Amino acid sequence: MANGYWIAHVDVDDPEVYSTYVAANAAPIAEYGGRFLVRAGEHEVPEGSLRSRHIVIEFDSYERAVACYHSDGYQAAKAIRESVSDGDTVIIEGYDGPQPGD
Repeated sequence: MANGYWIAHVDVDDPEVYSTYVAANAAPIAEYGGRFLVRAGEHEVPEGSLRSRHIVIEFDSYERAVACYHSDGYQAAKAIRESVSDGDTVIIEGYDGPQPGD
């Protein structure tokens, strides 16, 4: 079964309030087995344009990724984020097929 991922790109208007969102999302993401692979950090945008902050969270399955996003716990955290940021989020199923050289 393929993993599931949240991929988010966010512009933060108030870092202090945003930090309360980060604290609030910890429990629901952990409850559904989410693991941060990317959380801000240095980046380069060689093509196109993106927001200033990038996040990738991995879950054991696409279904768990979707369930976490729609959970009451995450929706409460999201309400904090929405008040101080603009963003784009996609929930996507990982690729579980052959790789180059297989």
